[in-house]
Amino acid sequence: MTAVRQTRPRGARRWAIDLRPLGVPAYRRMWLGNAVAMFGFQFTAVAVPVEMYDLTGGSLWVGLIGVAGFVPLLVFGLWGGAVADVRDRRLVLLAAGTLLWASTLGLLVQALLRVGSPVLLLALVAVQSTAFAITSPARSAILPRLVPPELVPAASTLNFTTFTAAAVFGPLTAGLIFAAWGTDLGLPVAYAVDALLYTVSLWATFRLPSLAPQPDPDGVAAPRRAGLASIVDGFRYLATTPVLLLSFVIDLIAMVLAMPRALFPELAQERFGGGAAVGWLYSAIAAGAMLGGLTSGWIGRLRRQGLALVLAVVGWGLAIAAAGLAGQLWLVVVLLALAGAADLVSAVLRQTMLLVYAPDRMRGRLQGVNTVVVAGGPRLGDLRAGATAAGFGTGVAWVGGGLVAAVLAVLLAVAFPALARYRAAEPRAQE
Repeated sequence: MTAVRQTRPRGARRWAIDLRPLGVPAYRRMWLGNAVAMFGFQFTAVAVPVEMYDLTGGSLWVGLIGVAGFVPLLVFGLWGGAVADVRDRRLVLLAAGTLLWASTLGLLVQALLRVGSPVLLLALVAVQSTAFAITSPARSAILPRLVPPELVPAASTLNFTTFTAAAVFGPLTAGLIFAAWGTDLGLPVAYAVDALLYTVSLWATFRLPSLAPQPDPDGVAAPRRAGLASIVDGFRYLATTPVLLLSFVIDLIAMVLAMPRALFPELAQERFGGGAAVGWLYSAIAAGAMLGGLTSGWIGRLRRQGLALVLAVVGWGLAIAAAGLAGQLWLVVVLLALAGAADLVSAVLRQTMLLVYAPDRMRGRLQGVNTVVVAGGPRLGDLRAGATAAGFGTGVAWVGGGLVAAVLAVLLAVAFPALARYRAAEPRAQE
């Protein structure tokens, strides 16, 4: 691991994003590869629901995309986390990354041939989600192996901010493509861009050093097999660490109950006339998270991280509810951006708590659980939003979800105070 000179931030630098992790060559290459790949993935993230809505004309089918993505995440996210604790994490990333690239090519081919099958679209999303579920735990678990422990919060913030920046400019660009060329040409272009740019991530992964399992400093060895017993052992550890368990629960509350993205295609078409509006809606949350990340120097200095996490989730829910009541596109975008800034704070705090609190031999399995929660939660939220909108309308699905999420986050913090009391300086739980 390359040493990085530590300096105390002064003036404006106390608020600006911390760039010191980029001084580590291995992290810098991985960061660059992930940034380019995530920009390309946003084209697919917009194209799939747009194609589904174009084929079926209903938000319920768009919500089913969440089911197709969540089931593989639930199964392979947990298994992928166990694999990341027993295999060289670099090789895991290369193998599953190749499958992810191939599934994107499948989306491109079906768009070019104009197959027009919602079922095939769901199947390809499921394959893509399977590959993502395997790569995600390994990619997150390697972070403390690439940078010093004191730079983990800064590196986590850089990762999230870069992701959100890609999630801003990717959907905006995709929205402009659909506005200019329509779906017939726009869909294959979107999938082709994703497939092309993901090759950069594969290159960056190939350049990583070996990341074989390591024993803990106290001599506890990593597990030898990625079987059910290993997964159960990870859940057993999680059950004995209420701070981490509650951080997962509060994120599920936020994402399942207050994620409105399955409603974006319908809202863009019926309230704002379609066109580029869908790109603005899909990019708004990420835009707020990006701006929050660029002014995130203060996050690494937080000590009451648990309380800050609760407040961030409450802010997310209230901002989402307010956005659902807005009638102008610009106001919806601004309120969604405020929600995105709150989500950035929540995401960085949860990831930092997980990476610092858990030992290396557990990080893969806990990141597997994290993958199920972080990536699966919004997909369940898509299903909830689509089903609720089909039965009660978009207003109830959007506004009601945000309000309920905010209330439940407060109730959780009151009923289980361990999360709100957590401080960054607390020692890791004894095993």
